Amino acid sequence: MIAIDGPTAAGKSTVGREVARRLGLDYVDTGAMYRSVAWAALQRKVDLGDAAALERLAAALRIETIFDASGHRILVDGQDVTQAIRSPQVSEAASAVSAVPGVRTTLVALQRQRAAAGGVVMEGRDIGTVVLPDADVKVFLQASLDTRARRRHAELRARGVQATLEEVRRQEAARDHRDQTRAHSPLRAAADAVVIDTTARRPEEVAEVIVRMVRERSGAR
Repeated sequence: MIAIDGPTAAGKSTVGREVARRLGLDYVDTGAMYRSVAWAALQRKVDLGDAAALERLAAALRIETIFDASGHRILVDGQDVTQAIRSPQVSEAASAVSAVPGVRTTLVALQRQRAAAGGVVMEGRDIGTVVLPDADVKVFLQASLDTRARRRHAELRARGVQATLEEVRRQEAARDHRDQTRAHSPLRAAADAVVIDTTARRPEEVAEVIVRMVRERSGAR
């Protein structure tokens, strides 16, 4: 079990998928699961301030994460929402949804169930600290706020979403604050995690570092 944590746009998804590909493991993006609940809440007009309603929604949804030859896909009650959950509106809603303890409890149970058989690369914000505290390898990716804002801005532009770099930077800073200060499962590096700064490193380089770490710890060559 490999746990990869870090803030938005630190490179978790790109690196996590590459590590999983190189090692032949399953890949799970837990952030996409919170986005899925947020997407469903917006679709069903659930009040994002109603914690009880969000908890019921999370418990009722069937969220599937699929990692295969066609890529990484997310299904909610059978509907492919892979692209839909990446909108700015869903991103904003996901920040509120992920702070609800009951939602986290439901999704953490699903995440642990998925990882129970091993052979998984799981990324998010509390994998090494809460979801998989006994993971074989724990990594915390970080990058400067300016770098992460530029990455996120480029991603949004590629999807046709109009936003200024400064707007994205403010959103990233606000998300960091919410994630780091929430009472339940705040974003932080596990005490035994290897911290890697991705500011000036390509995803392939970071993935190679993690793959070497896994092989060294497993005694494989």
